[in-house]
Amino acid sequence: YKGVEIIEGHMMPDHVHMLVLIPPKLSISDFMGYLKSKSVLMIFDKHANLKYKYGNRKFWARGYYVSTVGLNEKTVAKYIREQEKNDIALDKLSVKEYEDPFSDGSFRTR
Repeated sequence: YKGVEIIEGHMMPDHVHMLVLIPPKLSISDFMGYLKSKSVLMIFDKHANLKYKYGNRKFWARGYYVSTVGLNEKTVAKYIREQEKNDIALDKLSVKEYEDPFSDGSFRTR
């Protein structure tokens, strides 16, 4: 789209991470509007059942986060590629085994 280059991208369960090169002549808000409107049409076309879930077509949130990367481009690209794996690993570490708070362990069933 008008010279935009998607360098890296990854879908998360409830959001998307993207590293995008946008030419200076194109406003970020114009590109985000285009990206959101076209992608939702493609998603609904490919996954028709989602039209019923998102019937009002509010698939994307109103806002978005944007930052420049400059010299950190490789670091940001790596973060995008590996973030889901890191999140899964942290989730596994934070899961605690269930312990019944009302039992001292001496009660047994027959």
